[in-house]
Amino acid sequence: MIQYIIRRILISIPVLFFILLASFLLVQALPGGPFDTVGEREMPENMRRIMERRYGLDKPVMEQFVLYASNIAKGDLGPLMRSQAQDVNDIVAQTFPVSFQLGIMAVMLGFIIGIPAGILAALYHNSPIDYTATFFAVLGVSIPNLVLGPILIYVFAVSLGWFPVAFWGAEPPWVLGIFPQLSADFFWHAVLPVFALGTGMSAVIARLTRAGLLEVLSADYIRTARSKGLRERSIIIVHALKNSLIPVATLLGPLLAGAVTGSLVIEQIFALNGMGRKFISSIGQREYFLLTSLTIIYAVLLVAGNLFVDILYGWLDPRIRYD
Repeated sequence: MIQYIIRRILISIPVLFFILLASFLLVQALPGGPFDTVGEREMPENMRRIMERRYGLDKPVMEQFVLYASNIAKGDLGPLMRSQAQDVNDIVAQTFPVSFQLGIMAVMLGFIIGIPAGILAALYHNSPIDYTATFFAVLGVSIPNLVLGPILIYVFAVSLGWFPVAFWGAEPPWVLGIFPQLSADFFWHAVLPVFALGTGMSAVIARLTRAGLLEVLSADYIRTARSKGLRERSIIIVHALKNSLIPVATLLGPLLAGAVTGSLVIEQIFALNGMGRKFISSIGQREYFLLTSLTIIYAVLLVAGNLFVDILYGWLDPRIRYD
C-alpha cells in the first residue's frame, strides 16, 4: 500500500506540472490585461508599461512561467497585481476555510440524505417508497444550484424570515487554520447555502446507492446468506451495503475536491467570501497569478481525492490489491 501511494504521488507530479503550464498559458491568452484600465478610465501607456515591468509581464511568456513555477515550488503563489496590501497566499488563507467549511458540510448532508434514501429505495423496490425516493432524486439532479439558491432565499429568508439572506456566519481567526468557531449564528447562516449545494449531491448519491444495492442484493452470496437464516438487517448492513458503496466511492474524490474548493454559483448567490467567488472576480480583473493558483489548488485536491478513493476501494472490497 505504501509503495502504491508513493508511486501515485510521483505520477501526479508531471500531471500537476502540465495542468499548471496549461492554466498559466490559457490565463495569459485572455484578451485584455490587468493594467488596461484604472477604475473606468484607460491607464496611460507609460504607466501600463511600468506596472507590467514591475510584475514581470513584459518578459516572454515561458520566462514568466519558469519564474512563477519556481515560486510555486517555494510555496509563494504570487502577488496580487491590483492590491499591494495582499498577495495570493493571503487570499487563499482567507477564502479557503470558508469554501472548505461549506463543501464539507454539503458533502456530509449529501451522504446523510442520499445513502438512507438509496437504501430505502432498493429495499422497497418498485414500491411507493422507491418511486418517491426516485422522484426526489431526479428532481434534485434536475434543479441546478443557480435556480435552487434564489428559491431558497426568497422562500425561507425573504418571505418567511427564518434564515439570513447572505454571508457566512464565521470569521477569522479559524481553529487550526480552517475550522470555524462553532456558534448558533454560524449554523444559522450555513443552512441555506449548505442545503442548496448538498441537495444535488444527495440526489446523485441516492441514485448510485440504489443501483449498487439492487445489484448486490441479487448476487449469489446474498442468497446464500439468506438461506443460512441470517437476519435481513445483518445481511444488508454487513454483507450488502459495503460492496454496494463502491460506485458511490468513485464519485467521492471529485465530489470532495469540487465541494471543498467551493461552488462558484453558491458563493456568488449567498455572497460568501470563498475561493469560488474570488475565482470569478479574478477573471474580470485579469489577476493572472490568482487565477492560476486557484486552478492548481483545485487540481491538487482532485488528485488527492482520487488517491483517497483508490485507498477506500481496498477497504470496501478486500479483493482489490495494489501490487
